[in-house]
Amino acid sequence: MNLAVIYSRAILGINAPLITIEVHISEGLPGFTIVGLPETSVKEAKDRVRSALMNSNFVMPAKRITVNLGPADLPKEGSRYDLPIAIAILIASQQISTNRHQQLEFIGELSLSGKLQACRGTIPSLIAGKKAGRSSIIPIDNGHEAALIDNANCFTAADLQQVCQHINAEHTLPIAKRIRSLTTPESNQHDMQDIIGQQSAKRALEICAAGNHNLLLFGPPGTGKTMLASRLTSIQPDMTEQEALECAAIKSISGGEFVAQDWRRRPFRTPHHTSSAVALVGGGRNPRPGEITLAHNGVLFLDELPEYQRKALDSLREPLEAGHISICRANQQVDFPARFQLIAALNPSPSGYYDNNKWGGNNSQVAKYLSKLSGPFLDRFDLTIEVPALPKGSLTEPGQRGENSEQIKQRVSAAQLTQRQRCDKLNDALSSKEIAQYCPLQQQDAVFLELAIEKMGLSTRAFHKIIKVARTIADLNNCIDINKSHLLEALSYRAMDRLLQQINV
Repeated sequence: MNLAVIYSRAILGINAPLITIEVHISEGLPGFTIVGLPETSVKEAKDRVRSALMNSNFVMPAKRITVNLGPADLPKEGSRYDLPIAIAILIASQQISTNRHQQLEFIGELSLSGKLQACRGTIPSLIAGKKAGRSSIIPIDNGHEAALIDNANCFTAADLQQVCQHINAEHTLPIAKRIRSLTTPESNQHDMQDIIGQQSAKRALEICAAGNHNLLLFGPPGTGKTMLASRLTSIQPDMTEQEALECAAIKSISGGEFVAQDWRRRPFRTPHHTSSAVALVGGGRNPRPGEITLAHNGVLFLDELPEYQRKALDSLREPLEAGHISICRANQQVDFPARFQLIAALNPSPSGYYDNNKWGGNNSQVAKYLSKLSGPFLDRFDLTIEVPALPKGSLTEPGQRGENSEQIKQRVSAAQLTQRQRCDKLNDALSSKEIAQYCPLQQQDAVFLELAIEKMGLSTRAFHKIIKVARTIADLNNCIDINKSHLLEALSYRAMDRLLQQINV
């Protein structure tokens, strides 16, 4: 029989749809044709496969070879189809005579010598293959990714000959074993005690970590805004295994390097302020994940916020609410997860100050600088806090550095456990209906908050965000109900609103 069918997987967002590779060898002038919407990198497979077969002591049939990658309406890209195409040619030319390949899926790039090279997007493919009840054969350099998946039943190979010997039952490939001892080294983490003073900002950071709230830090240069943001992950609980696997899958499709020690550590992404909207949310002709997806289950930190393009910042508004991003193209729609925590920092003016006595400017110049940020975008921040300059003597006189990150992390973990037991989600994800159910206010407190919102000129979204922040403060204080003191503290974290009122924006 001159027809062979082999299974592989494509990359579509973080999904891995099944690709059926059919190879037909017929009489006629020698030729090698690949059909099924192949991109250039897929079309080039014919040269890699030809050389790999010949250098692995196989015969390249001098006949007409037609390769079909189905489904035909799904674009194919990358070099991951080299190995399955080579195996299909060997089966169609009867150089492999067995049916064991029917329960296998193949992924891998071939070098001209027949060696298997690592390729991106392995983890989603292995998860999909596991659900389909098939085993997978991947390059040995991708074995560390396969080791993250429990019961993946994945074989790793170094070259084409080893794969063929496994299919012919001449040799059994090693199985990627599950790694169960991946931990985050505490010595590599920053600590909250590194920061001098700024107790109010540290408290705001703890609230953000406990409720997964978005935080905006502003103040003059050199006051510790970036240091505070970089220590947020040190007080957050480690990711669950499912969350860690999601992040590993995203890193796999983006081609990022996997580090075993960072398995459970939350992502912390810090894109440069020259980043475009596509760099932040993702995109391209064949959509790739952006920074918001790479920060999934972690933190996206935007430093020097007014220096970003306004269009780029406004593109974050929908994913912040939805928790995912849909990128539509003419021939496909790709969905990427984007449940990230936004932390931003800025100086309130080009000089870094907004106090007239310090820089000799006026409110109109501050207003012009801050006008680069749209009101709807600023409305997405749950807390905004000023990080002032340290008082005189703070740097020279020894003082208390406050609690370390581990102590704060224990409180944050306890508060998050309370939230998940109450409604199976963190406070930031509560809907308006759930706010009414899980965050009830006393009548006098509700009236007080409504008057405060009206006086400050805040939106209904800000009203709900203040209640959710108050709910997190109550959880940290082990309080069952929200009281006025929690609302007052939540209202105190609206420093940007007060600044905008002060300069009459």
